[in-house]
Amino acid sequence: MTAGPSPPTSAAPATSLPRPFAIVAEFSNVDGVMTAAEQIRDLGFEVWDVHSPFPIHGINKSMGLRPTILPWIALVHGGIGALLGLLLVGWTNATTFPGVPTPFQGYEYLVSGKPRFSLAANIPIIFETAVLLAAFGTVLGLFGLNKQPMLSNPLLKSTRFLRATADGFFVVIEAEDPRFDPVENRALLESLGAIHIEVVTD
Repeated sequence: MTAGPSPPTSAAPATSLPRPFAIVAEFSNVDGVMTAAEQIRDLGFEVWDVHSPFPIHGINKSMGLRPTILPWIALVHGGIGALLGLLLVGWTNATTFPGVPTPFQGYEYLVSGKPRFSLAANIPIIFETAVLLAAFGTVLGLFGLNKQPMLSNPLLKSTRFLRATADGFFVVIEAEDPRFDPVENRALLESLGAIHIEVVTD
């Protein structure tokens, strides 16, 4: 008995190309990266950033950055902390409700004829709870606004980008930007004077 023709082999699965994460452009000096930032801001890019080895005076204005909402987050949490502190001292020192279990009952003692609740006497506790919650809110808000924790950043795959902590000035346009297009963005960054451009994959 002879063997029949062998079945056709299935085609090899197509390899998926790595997804671009961002396009990174390096500039030679501060003036170059600031001029590029102003142009990118005026063109309406939304998800992009500037990286430099030191703070650049005026870069926030060049990038069109709005003031952070972090102070408002701290203020709201501080207000909540003050309110909770006020309720805490009021509940523990000046309240007795019939029917409430003893572990949750306040201690309403009259001491030397003083009022059971005095705002002035409890300001230190209210202040401390306000500071405590404001601190927690600030730290958590900072993490949230900066999308932390990010255990791995694809930008670190670029050995050239590591110079951002030494002597490199970079503009990074992320793929999440509505105007992200590797070809068009590369042409734009070249016209702005970038000395090196690369697409970093995810």
